[in-house]
Amino acid sequence: MNIRAAVPADAAALAELAERTFRDAFAADNLPAHLDAHCTASYSPEIQERDTIDEAVRTLVVEDADGRLVAYAQLRIGPVPACVTGAEPIELWRFYVDRGFHGRGLAQQLMARVDETAKALQTSTLWLGVWERNYRAQAFYRKCGFSDAGTHTFMLGTDSQTDNLMARKL
Repeated sequence: MNIRAAVPADAAALAELAERTFRDAFAADNLPAHLDAHCTASYSPEIQERDTIDEAVRTLVVEDADGRLVAYAQLRIGPVPACVTGAEPIELWRFYVDRGFHGRGLAQQLMARVDETAKALQTSTLWLGVWERNYRAQAFYRKCGFSDAGTHTFMLGTDSQTDNLMARKL
């Protein structure tokens, strides 16, 4: 597996991976109309290309041996919820691994690269939001040292949902 920074040429493959992994994670518990609205607003190739050149976003992708994208993570510099109190915080905005690669240690490798990238940006606190009903992801994040910090609202289409906010020192 090769973990590297995304480039604009990755936009179409990244958009496909992002939408597919999001739907895999949340389709069973959400209405298709809400998923469709979110995916349209978040995962087009144009949006992914813009994110690869945005100074406030760092996108990491993981390629398999055939060069196919199988996981990605995005760090985002921006507003921080008041409940995240650590110094120099950065958001782990997105973190997804293709279902076929779960249980192979890839998520831990990607998280290690996330940490390296965040530290290179001279940040000291990593925080994220995870859906209150996404127990598998919460368990993974706890295993990585994150702890609960609070909650916030996440809009999935027009459905108001609760995300648990988690944070940890780098």
